[in-house]
Amino acid sequence: MSNELTGRNVGKTCRVHYKGTFNDGKQFDSSYDRGEPLEFVCGAGQMIKGFDAAVADLEVGAEVDIHLLPAEAYGEADPKAIFTMPIAQLPGSENLTVGQRVYLQNQFGQPVPVLVTEKDDTNITFDANHEMAGKELNFHIELVEVK
Repeated sequence: MSNELTGRNVGKTCRVHYKGTFNDGKQFDSSYDRGEPLEFVCGAGQMIKGFDAAVADLEVGAEVDIHLLPAEAYGEADPKAIFTMPIAQLPGSENLTVGQRVYLQNQFGQPVPVLVTEKDDTNITFDANHEMAGKELNFHIELVEVK
């Protein structure tokens, strides 16, 4: 089965205005609030799958409302991305607090955003899942321009 996206806008630079909300109606992002449309190449993997797919065949000026399950958005949370380490092995971690977002380095020296989820006197637990993993997302998308 092919995952190839088809549509008039695939491979083109699209400018969209959008508003993203959770199922409870709470907004997590909006280009309207920034006053600047989002620009991306449709189908190039710069956006989550469901967002790309919604814009792939949209006409300029058209608006669409979509509801995405985690598989079409940031995926399900991966239990393997939650890990615990001794505080002694991570200098500075004794100052971190639960709920704090920090960056750790992966084996390639690249920064990885993680959330501190638990901490006691000897150990600290991090969650490296994307903060939107496992969530259903809703978007209102308006295609402003295609270049």
